[in-house]
Amino acid sequence: MAGTIALPLQQFIASLDNTCLPKILQVCSGVYFQGSIYEISGSEVCFSTGDLIKVIGIELLSVCCEDISNNEKFELPINHTGLFKVVPEEMPYSTIEEMVSLRPVGLESSLPFTFTSHSKMNFGNFTLGAGRALTVLSIERHEGEEDLVRCLVRGQQEASAEVFIPLSSQGEFFECESEECFTLQEIMSSVCLRSRRFRFINTTKCQRPLVLSPIYQVQAIMNMRKNVLKFPSSLEVDVVDVTDLCKDVNFVSPLSLTEVHSQPDESFPAVVEILEGPETRSLFKCSWLPELNQSSHLVFHNTGTSAMILLSSPKSRKVQQYFLVSHQYGGRFRRRPREFNSVYELYVASIQAPGLKVSVTRNSEEVEEEGLPDLSVGEQLEVIRCERMELPCESSKGQKQSVEALLCQRLQEPDDGDDDEEEVKQEEEREEIFLPLYMQGHFVEVLSDNKKYRLRDLGKEFSLPLDVKVVSRDTELETDPLFGFACLRIEGAMLEPTIQASFPQSPDHCFEIPIQWLSMSVSFTKDPLPWPSGQPPKFHVDRVTEVTDTFFYEFRKQGNSGEAPPPRPPKRNLSSSKSSKKPSTTSKKSSKADKTKHRAEKSVPAKELANLTLDSKRRPPAPPPPAILDDQPPPVAPRKQSAIVTTGKALPNTYVEREESKKKEEKRKKKKKVPVCNVTAHVKSDQDYDTVDDSDHDYETVDETLLAVVKKAQEDAVFY
Repeated sequence: MAGTIALPLQQFIASLDNTCLPKILQVCSGVYFQGSIYEISGSEVCFSTGDLIKVIGIELLSVCCEDISNNEKFELPINHTGLFKVVPEEMPYSTIEEMVSLRPVGLESSLPFTFTSHSKMNFGNFTLGAGRALTVLSIERHEGEEDLVRCLVRGQQEASAEVFIPLSSQGEFFECESEECFTLQEIMSSVCLRSRRFRFINTTKCQRPLVLSPIYQVQAIMNMRKNVLKFPSSLEVDVVDVTDLCKDVNFVSPLSLTEVHSQPDESFPAVVEILEGPETRSLFKCSWLPELNQSSHLVFHNTGTSAMILLSSPKSRKVQQYFLVSHQYGGRFRRRPREFNSVYELYVASIQAPGLKVSVTRNSEEVEEEGLPDLSVGEQLEVIRCERMELPCESSKGQKQSVEALLCQRLQEPDDGDDDEEEVKQEEEREEIFLPLYMQGHFVEVLSDNKKYRLRDLGKEFSLPLDVKVVSRDTELETDPLFGFACLRIEGAMLEPTIQASFPQSPDHCFEIPIQWLSMSVSFTKDPLPWPSGQPPKFHVDRVTEVTDTFFYEFRKQGNSGEAPPPRPPKRNLSSSKSSKKPSTTSKKSSKADKTKHRAEKSVPAKELANLTLDSKRRPPAPPPPAILDDQPPPVAPRKQSAIVTTGKALPNTYVEREESKKKEEKRKKKKKVPVCNVTAHVKSDQDYDTVDDSDHDYETVDETLLAVVKKAQEDAVFY
């Protein structure tokens, strides 16, 4: 910027007109609001030292009025209707010619005007005293003679005379206030008027002299700025005109993907540079996204609108996956039965596909007060329509309640045979049931379709969502990520504006960028295309793009913004619900007791073994042994022989040591410190058998082998 003059922006812009544009300015100084960031009418403008600004247009917005006595400023709109008078200059003019040449408007249009002289003036034999007012009427020009000013002088008693004063006359001349008035438009359109001071004609307004300065709205472009900048010329910034030095500077204009999509077809293919990478990377899981970095280059082949399908993998997988698939996908699909976890889901599906048939996959108990029917696994239902049903229980106000329910028919399984009368009879005997929309249940769709479909045909013939499976992969893809899933759900379809792009190092491997889901800015470059002129390669476009769950949730937000939530169950009368719940509470308690008892029996198997007897009936507990004072062992009663009935069945357990007897034996052993043998046999005495009938004794029928084993154990007992 050596050899150039820096001017305030407002002064420089005021000296311009639209005929001399464009102009390239360079910012050289200026601080405004703690920096050079200006927020004007909601738009932010940033100027830094050294920035280049290309001014392409100016438009007069308003006028800044500055009171020179106290430096106060205020603005007036350019269409202000008030009138202004020129304030005479305080400094005198040295010649008549200087005064005439500096008139604020053209000389002819400013006539007549009045001035005074602070000294005497002699015109031949006529002398004009100091302070007399002279009104300039015209300028007299004659060839070969000096130009004269024809003036009118008024004397006493309305007397007047005309005098001719040479333009070269010297002295101290002061102009008088003129009666001529001007509008703001007139003042701003004249360079001479803009240099003068004015005052309002209206006496109620400011009477002090004002300096009027135009404020323009400047339209400019800057390097790396997307839009045309608009800012006022009143910014406190100093600039230098560098138009001649920067003629070849290329001002790069960034474009969003939406703006690129709106470019004419003749603009493609082209090489673009990424100025700002994607703002977020949480929507896509693809190989090309990490390579979209700042300063990277892309080849944009064409723009268009692509029909796409959003697929999701089953929720049962550890990580649920989502895919955005083009309609050009070449794989084949088969339908898969859908699963429903509530009646409301059945209702939504039946609206989209009338005549829906499902099979119950989980039992459901009847709850009469809530209108819930009894459903069994394997029952098939056909959805008819949605109606209102009355509940048997009353509300808290004692009124009958009605809720929305799904009218369904139970389908009977066809019997073997071809009797038409039986089929008609089954049609007539179909049972109709109501399923409240708030009912929870588990159903699976009944399908009889085994046809293969293309992706585009599925969207035409069936309503979404739809469960499918890829049965034949797309052969044009190196790896088909959809092939191998047991089930995929088609969540929805969309028409997406896309840009077909590729990287310069592999121009034949293309991918589609959905511009509404990816935000970045690019600029067109003049780089050549990465293939020989007129010989483009054969392009292969990716047809499956994996997306994240964030993409799926944002897609669902757009599609289900006005969808109503599922209905709630009705409020029930507390008294009726309590009475109806009593038997169920008892049954719950009994079932819990049974479960506890069952757990106790499983956890303590010794009790079962201790309660086993040799007979079907349980014998009374054995009497405690008599107290023994000496150290002799207790006597062993001889075992009474009984009639044995031999059978051919397996040998029963004939010897079980009772737990109660074991505990008593241990207590007796501690008290008397008498050692006992390892094997103790408890046998009833003869008296016991006399008092107990044979049919009621505690022993089961055993064979001779068992008796021999027991007898030998008794005889071999050793007491210490």
